[in-house]
Amino acid sequence: MDLTFDHSFVKVNGITMHVAEKSPSVAGNGAIRPPVILFLHGFPELWYTWRHQMVALSSLGYRTIAPDLRGYGDTDAPESVDAYTSLHVVGDLIGLIDAVVGDREKVFVVGHDWGAIIAWHLCLFRPDRVKALVNMSVVFDPWNPKRKPTSTFKAFYGDDYYICRFQEYGEIESEFAKVLNIS
Repeated sequence: MDLTFDHSFVKVNGITMHVAEKSPSVAGNGAIRPPVILFLHGFPELWYTWRHQMVALSSLGYRTIAPDLRGYGDTDAPESVDAYTSLHVVGDLIGLIDAVVGDREKVFVVGHDWGAIIAWHLCLFRPDRVKALVNMSVVFDPWNPKRKPTSTFKAFYGDDYYICRFQEYGEIESEFAKVLNIS
């Protein structure tokens, strides 16, 4: 299995985004551009989550692309919390799609966890850029102003649920530091 990928940095929506890509390993005639699959990772993951799927699907003739999303890995992480709205993240993806396949092309989208939530928003805001969607682990959940996601997670899963544990700046980092010092 060839686990080599092309890595690039693309300026999109005011940030620099790291992108991993695996081109098709199936020989084509060059006249037809291969279909593109855009993989969106979850929390706290990176593009690397998709490496095996990228290899498998590129062997079937797909061009596979997996970015580090805004705030993750080697992609820029704006400091302001306000820079992480659905509009910002979908804007990043539209800029990425424009840069890698052109401004009129559609892509297949695969999302997992946080990436699935982003994928739902991409389909809602820009259905003109999506051929099909495959989401794993997160169903579509329309916005409800009366329900706060973190409160819902705490009610269902308790305070130890991973999303709940990352809410207060510095707390989980302190726990990580303790674990690293023990090792």
